Amino acid sequence: MKVFLIGLGKMGGNMARRWLLAGHDVIGYDRDTTVAEKLANEGRLIPVTSIADGVSKLSKPRVVWLMVPAGKVTEDTIFQVSQSLSKDDVIVDGGNSNFNDSMRIARELTEKGIHFLDAGVSGGVWGLKEGYSIMVGGEEAAFKTIIPLIKSLAPSETTGWGLVGPSGAGHFTKMVHNGIEYGMMEAFAEGYDLMQSRKDFDLDLHQISEIWRHSSVIRSWLLDLISLALENDQELSHIQPWISDSGEGRWTVNEAIKQDVPAPAIAAALFRRFDSREENSYAYRLISAMRNQFGGHTMKTEK
Repeated sequence: MKVFLIGLGKMGGNMARRWLLAGHDVIGYDRDTTVAEKLANEGRLIPVTSIADGVSKLSKPRVVWLMVPAGKVTEDTIFQVSQSLSKDDVIVDGGNSNFNDSMRIARELTEKGIHFLDAGVSGGVWGLKEGYSIMVGGEEAAFKTIIPLIKSLAPSETTGWGLVGPSGAGHFTKMVHNGIEYGMMEAFAEGYDLMQSRKDFDLDLHQISEIWRHSSVIRSWLLDLISLALENDQELSHIQPWISDSGEGRWTVNEAIKQDVPAPAIAAALFRRFDSREENSYAYRLISAMRNQFGGHTMKTEK
């Protein structure tokens, strides 16, 4: 299958690699043209220097997949792409866009006869090796068009992916997924902070992580990443206790308020991130390390 991928950053680039390994034809565009050229040198990716050029290399029904930052840049790119598409072509937004925006964009593109799918994609920098978890919102007919691409990204042809609902549902479920992630990371961080505070026990936190990773009730991928982060520096002394947030936690809490659904753990985890920007804490350093491990998110380090 042939796909035009716009946005070849960390996740987009690894998605392109999985598609190429599966035998798909991938046309790639990034504002940084050197990124597309690098991927072209690695394999069969076809680099282009403009969106119009990329669309011109597709055959109908044309599929354009976006992996660009949420917000204005996404909307501007979708508008630009739509100018070159026609009836029954498909645009997939695989970024972390707000689900309300996705619902509106779907309505606008439907008027032009263009299909729009919002795909929540989870897997971070480990997706190339482990595969991606993919939640898609939109029309079933359009979804069927991209199933070969989805299967190549997922952990297997039958697991880790699906059409979860109408337009907006894909990005909504990814938003909730990230909100849950906030809460889980906060719980781990608080527990490790408590263990780290008992200096008289001289606990080996990396050893404990390794014990917990096998058969314990709290074993998880996040725990695997904690173990990696602690392997060489249990004090995390090179990391500043400053945790950023990319927006999904705020959206989750806002939606919980709108729907009158209590979400105290997620809300508390979000506010703890705000608090981290004013305090020095081991827990905050560990959360920053986890975010860097699973998503390649920038963490502030000591100079």
